This record gives sequence, structure tokens and C-alpha cells, in this order.
Amino acid sequence: MALAALALASPAAAQEAQWQMGPVFEGFGPWTRVEGVERFPAETQLAHSFDVAERAEDGRNRGIESAARFVNMHAAYGVDPANMRVAVVVHGGAVLDLLSDEALAARDGEPGMNPSGDMVRAMLAGGVRFVVCGQSAAGQGVAREDLIPGVEMALSAMTAHAQLQREGYTVNPF
Repeated sequence: MALAALALASPAAAQEAQWQMGPVFEGFGPWTRVEGVERFPAETQLAHSFDVAERAEDGRNRGIESAARFVNMHAAYGVDPANMRVAVVVHGGAVLDLLSDEALAARDGEPGMNPSGDMVRAMLAGGVRFVVCGQSAAGQGVAREDLIPGVEMALSAMTAHAQLQREGYTVNPF
């Protein structure tokens, strides 16, 4: 009986995560503090890439937002944003989340903004690289000029990852 009472009391004792934005990207890239995790040394260098293939169902692309979370949480834990190199390799349906507002409106046949556009532009301004798979773009009828300014295009996503690894980037495993 005492064991059952302890088991029921444990979830109530757990603290609920308190999600926050920033310090680099405000308004997106939420993260939470983790008890017992120490700050990174000031000289820490990170080079990390993300692979995003799924288009956002509604609103911002959460795969892209994960890269903003990476920057925000590591900056909050002591890594100088100038010491972070982050790249997002985009292929499949997610390529459409990197279209300019004008190109997306022309494609959809209705005016409007790309829900991921402001986030992508802010991340580009913050030094995050976006590399589109040229094969996926071609397969979906997307030209380089349809992309948000600053987005790069590679021969393929495979090529982009190979080049990034050669430049010292690790790949996010999920």
C-alpha cells in the first residue's frame, strides 16, 4: 500500500517544464532548463546539421524550428552564438516551406505569407544556413529564384550532407 502511494505521489512531485524563447531567436525555438546540466565552457565550438524532409502541416515547420531550439538552448547554456555553425538541409515536401511569400502565393493560387518565412529569414540573419536539395526542388518545380533570399541550393540533400560532414558538421540523428 505504501509503495502504491509513493508511485502515485511521484508525478505530482515532478516539476513541469517551463519553456522559454531566446536568447538568440525570440518567438520560436522553445527550450527548457534541465536540472543538473552544467554550462558549456566559453570556448565550446559546435557545428551541427539538421535534415528536414516533411512539410509543415499547419503553421511553422517544426523540423526547422528544432535548429532554432538548438541555437537557443546552447546559447543559454554558455555557447557563444559566434561559435555555433548550424545548417538545415531541406528536401522532400519541406522544400515548399522555404519558398518566398510571392512564390508560395503563386503556387497556392491565393495571397498569403509563408508561415515559416519569418522564422527562416530570422535564422538566416542569425547565421543559420539553409541548403535545399536540388533534386527535390526540380521534382516539385521549384526554381532557385522561388526560394527565400539567402537559401542555398545543392545538387542533392546527400551532396549537402557529404559536404557539411567534410566541413566538420555533425548530423542530427532524428
